[in-house]
Amino acid sequence: MHRVRGYKREKMRENELSLELLARLKSAQRVVALTGAGISAESGLPTFRGNGGLWKKYKAEDLASIEGFLQKPDVVWEWYEYRRSIYAQAKPNAGHLALAEFEKIFPGFTLITQNTDGLHRMAGNENILELHGSLRRNRCHSCGKLYPEKVEQNGKIPPRCACGGMLRPDVVWFGEPLSPFVLDKALEVSSRAEVFFSIGTSALVQPAATLPLLARRKGAALVEINIEETPLTSQADFFLRGTSSEWLGKIKERIV
Repeated sequence: MHRVRGYKREKMRENELSLELLARLKSAQRVVALTGAGISAESGLPTFRGNGGLWKKYKAEDLASIEGFLQKPDVVWEWYEYRRSIYAQAKPNAGHLALAEFEKIFPGFTLITQNTDGLHRMAGNENILELHGSLRRNRCHSCGKLYPEKVEQNGKIPPRCACGGMLRPDVVWFGEPLSPFVLDKALEVSSRAEVFFSIGTSALVQPAATLPLLARRKGAALVEINIEETPLTSQADFFLRGTSSEWLGKIKERIV
């Protein structure tokens, strides 16, 4: 782990947690964690940008845009059914489970995730802001009705809503805005955080990438957990190199 102040770092002994960080956590009420594809990669799910990622074989604009959906709705639906089949086999890992425990430890804990796999909810988190939606839900392209449960295709691909409209995954596609409610809430809790964790994110995707910087400007201790440095690392107060499974369990054990 490194204690980071700007670009100046003091190398800590391997696997040693900073007493300063632990002290901040023990006194904190409002803690926020932002998670990205890195935490799900530990459960065997391919990352968006990593080598071998699901997107490597396809044009993203053909499979993750409203234009692509309207042109080839059957292809897009089958693609997301394929992704759902992969998600269905994945289980929450130690990092997910530790964050579920954080929700019990910190009265004002909020989990913000860029992931659409639903593993945080499966692990036990309830106070979740899903920035990019969830593949475990569908919604009607025409009327917007949500379908939180698995839908029957009834011979039609994609399946149809009661209004006759096509169903689509309840995720944010390229060119689509995030839910204003979800984004506003994410900005609010980030601005009020005492400790902010950025976990397994590339720190490249906006507007999520602004959240840790907002939290730090408002006085939060910024903790980054990642297997490699990112554009956020130089701004972090604490950089923990490694996986969420490695670090979050250790942190939980030291603060309870």
